[in-house]
Amino acid sequence: MSYVAIDSRLLQEGGNLNPAYLAERERLQHIIIGSEAGVQGAINYLHLLRYAERLEWSRLFAVPEAGLLIVPQPGEVFSYLLRYRQPG
Repeated sequence: MSYVAIDSRLLQEGGNLNPAYLAERERLQHIIIGSEAGVQGAINYLHLLRYAERLEWSRLFAVPEAGLLIVPQPGEVFSYLLRYRQPG
């Protein structure tokens, strides 16, 4: 079941994505890092808030020992929120 209303400008005739409509929208990237249960729990919670469908998220990836490198686009900024949760 989808909670998100689809804007009629998103699709062109034939069901293809409308690039002009997508160009009007700002790109936001969301990254959740934690245990598998914690990440899945956060995804589920965002789904309950009707923010994002579960299937919109990528599969879970293991974080390499060398860590992650985030390369922003020019003009992008970064904000970080650290939350603690009870396991289980």
